[in-house]
Amino acid sequence: MDVQPKLQRWLCLVMYILFGIAVQISGGPAEDLIDRLPGQPKVNFKQYAGYITVDEHAGRALFYYFAEAEDDSDSKPVALWLNGGPGCSSVGGGAFTELGPFYPRDDGHGLRKNLQSWNKVSNLLFVESPAGVGWSYSNTTSDYTCGDESTARNMLVFLSKWFKRFPEYASRDLFLTGESYAGHYIPQLANKLLNYNKVAKRYKFNLKGISIGNPLLSLNVDTAASYEFLWSHGLISDESNIAILKSCKFDKRIKNVDVIDISKECDDILKQVEQEIGDYVNEYDVILDVCPPSLIEQELRLRKKVSHMSLGVDVCMTSERQFYFNLPNVQKALHANRTNLPYDWSMCSNVLNYSGYDEGIDILPVLKDIIQQGIRVWIFSGDQDSVVPLMGSRTNVRNLANDLKMSVKVPYRAWYHEGQVAGWTTVYGDLLTFATVRGASHMVPYSQPARALHLFRTFLSGKDLPDQQ
Repeated sequence: MDVQPKLQRWLCLVMYILFGIAVQISGGPAEDLIDRLPGQPKVNFKQYAGYITVDEHAGRALFYYFAEAEDDSDSKPVALWLNGGPGCSSVGGGAFTELGPFYPRDDGHGLRKNLQSWNKVSNLLFVESPAGVGWSYSNTTSDYTCGDESTARNMLVFLSKWFKRFPEYASRDLFLTGESYAGHYIPQLANKLLNYNKVAKRYKFNLKGISIGNPLLSLNVDTAASYEFLWSHGLISDESNIAILKSCKFDKRIKNVDVIDISKECDDILKQVEQEIGDYVNEYDVILDVCPPSLIEQELRLRKKVSHMSLGVDVCMTSERQFYFNLPNVQKALHANRTNLPYDWSMCSNVLNYSGYDEGIDILPVLKDIIQQGIRVWIFSGDQDSVVPLMGSRTNVRNLANDLKMSVKVPYRAWYHEGQVAGWTTVYGDLLTFATVRGASHMVPYSQPARALHLFRTFLSGKDLPDQQ
């Protein structure tokens, strides 16, 4: 009997199987791989985009964009980024305006490299959540009426399925990051992941930390801080500030949920405040100019440059991104809009009916539970944001630390980037950090990209922000 041919066939079969496994391990699904985005600079990392169906029966699917780390992607962690709103796009915001590898070009027909992208230190995952945001959709219209609980539950399903699609990343350190209403999204998702891990018999999420910028954590505290910020920065008068303190009560709670109960007198004062601020101040960054009013879309169609620089920031970038994302060849390259939605892509959803009640949920008890399970929590604040300003976030972090009986490990002090003060920070115990980013907006990576990257790199390392130049 000739054994040699059988042995050769067996070895070939083994090699074929091993080759197939190697292909699966070395890269994500081919159908989600982006060849190249229109007008994209050449890069040496892979990008993926597509849909994860989170409910087959309802036809509910979430759109994602994933950028591998620039170098050594096989050894770096995975960071999920979520924008807030509620109802705003993490792909449009985080991925293509703030911390992802590309910004829109100033003519809206291409991309330019973000030299301070967070994929220098991590693999980056962005998800448009919940369904109804961006290109995420549901075949069940009632899904667009939603809230915090359903959003967190769907994101748990999303991550479970995404890691099955990308098994090479399943055991990596996982960090959850975001901004604004992600002050709800991120802690509630972290809580879901940790609860899942408690009962999981096989796979468990390797969650290491969460970091949220200018987060809505306590509606009453954050709302009061917003008007304090406007007054302290000279945007509203002494008279209006005194009237607000007298007539507006931002401390009402019903069943542990904050409720903004505005009287007729308070409502009249707040209308006066809006008149004092005026129409041409960006309340998300009170020192930046606004994009000049013009026929921007018409100019972009003519391939004219519409950028307007203010303190080194292109304040018209959102218009450039809006135009770029609605180009058919861009959507095709991203594997997006597979259902031909009856509306254009927009940064924030016009179809979502998100629970206003949920905005009043106190997130501090959720963060307390997360910290008690050994997960690091960083809260950072761009110090030019009047919408969710640093005073409220700093107060919330201090209240959380007091509740946990955590002592001050690092007293409030400056931290540095490239020889300059980049902000201020304080650390409670081993797991809770608060930091400001000097000169930054509500969208910290957008207005201070280098300082934001430094902060993110330090967060991943588990170290404290540097106290020397």
